[in-house]
Amino acid sequence: MYIDGVFSGGGIKGIALIGAIEEIEKRGYKFKRVAGASAGAIIASLIAARYSSKEIDGLLDELDLKILLDERKTILPYSVAKWILLYFRLGLYKGNALEKWLEEILARKGLRTFADLPRQHLRFVASDITNGRLMILPDDLVKYGIDPHSFSIAKAVRMSCSLPYFFEPVTLKSKKESSIIVDGGVLSNFPMWLFDDDNVDRVRPVIGIKLSHNMEDLPKNKIKNAIQLFTALFETMKDAHDARYISRKHEKDIIFIPTAGVATTEFALTETKKQTLLKQGRDSANKFFESWRFNKKVI
Repeated sequence: MYIDGVFSGGGIKGIALIGAIEEIEKRGYKFKRVAGASAGAIIASLIAARYSSKEIDGLLDELDLKILLDERKTILPYSVAKWILLYFRLGLYKGNALEKWLEEILARKGLRTFADLPRQHLRFVASDITNGRLMILPDDLVKYGIDPHSFSIAKAVRMSCSLPYFFEPVTLKSKKESSIIVDGGVLSNFPMWLFDDDNVDRVRPVIGIKLSHNMEDLPKNKIKNAIQLFTALFETMKDAHDARYISRKHEKDIIFIPTAGVATTEFALTETKKQTLLKQGRDSANKFFESWRFNKKVI
């Protein structure tokens, strides 16, 4: 049976999504349309390319995650240069390595641009901080005078994954202006709303996979200093909109995966932690399917 899927952001913790997808596949479900933000955009693109969970796991085994941390070359010691790069380049790492890797593995399945897929079968969110608005990719590219069909899928994923201050933002150039684009998770880390009636016709069940506790069990922020205050502000900013939406509507259709103990940017991930994330995904999906019932009216 076909379903649609939405995958949340979460950096390296996105590995847990693979474990959940494995359990979804075991039950005979196949994804028709997919959407995501940040790490979820990576997974969504691979699913759209018809990679199975086993194949995605294999791709990660082949990849040294630290290769994605592509520093700019400088004659200065990195301990000094990183602050200069952060100030002028707006990020510690270029992000080119991530885009190149995605280009290569998507091309293996014949995917290069959005023209290679049916309309609305793959969508991401990104944040246009120049104009202060949320972007839906590829739909909103027309607002920038860009043909959505000819736009690189790997580039769109990179835009959705440009974690502020960590990866350099993407500069989207159009005939009128240049816009600075960062991680979609800044404004919507779990765009379940992309399958709302106002955004796309809902014709089959939608399952979301979110890298967090459910709303009732979500840990409270501890705020005792300025750094913790900033962290709490950022977490609230990126999750409050999505939390309000799913608490009203689709919580019963979401697999929540607690991923405590792994940092978003932990690229030096150990094999033990990787296997733990995969298991957390599988266990959370199993728990979800114990009670989930699809709505036959939308099939």
